[in-house]
Amino acid sequence: MKMEAALFDLDGVLVDTESQYTDFWIRVGKVYYPDDPDFAVRIKGQALENIFSQYFPDSPDVQKQLREDLSAFEARMNYTFMPGAGAFVRALRREGVRTAVVTSSDRWKMAQLLKQHPGFDDLFDRLFTAEDAERSKPAPDCYLNAMSFFGTAPEACVVFEDSLNGLKAARASGAAVVGLSTTLPQETVAQYSDYVMADFTDITPASLRERLAE
Repeated sequence: MKMEAALFDLDGVLVDTESQYTDFWIRVGKVYYPDDPDFAVRIKGQALENIFSQYFPDSPDVQKQLREDLSAFEARMNYTFMPGAGAFVRALRREGVRTAVVTSSDRWKMAQLLKQHPGFDDLFDRLFTAEDAERSKPAPDCYLNAMSFFGTAPEACVVFEDSLNGLKAARASGAAVVGLSTTLPQETVAQYSDYVMADFTDITPASLRERLAE
């Protein structure tokens, strides 16, 4: 395929943070939705405001507390890169492929990541956060916005995702979808992906093009 732009989700794709978020939201679910064992999985990939509107619409005090708790949590998180992620993004850029982060996390959280990795934003042409999309994943708005920014058609874009909501958004955008099996079982990820991988250690731009062409 002609790959003009590569669009990357953040958590569970570029940085190994999903298990940390899962622990946080499991604790929230036990308090507010004790009868829903899948609460933490259900909200993955969604912007915080979307979670609030769906699950805490009439609870401003709860929203305020959760926002404070999440901010404190994100300030002390460990933003470890996924294996091979940095090298793969650099390889894409050497070949002239445009790159962007497209995340449901907000700008405040992105600022916490940049404190640990000051050069992270140099790997990308643009960092898109929750504030840049009118609708949260699973709506495709965030990815369509990124394509519009680059002036590229969906068929010339590849999206890298891991969560169910993110994979649905990627598929709905019309781009080729590479699913990472870091959050969900491989067989689930495969339902929404053109190619599934565990991380970036064994992939190159050339080999990815070949696998997407199969």
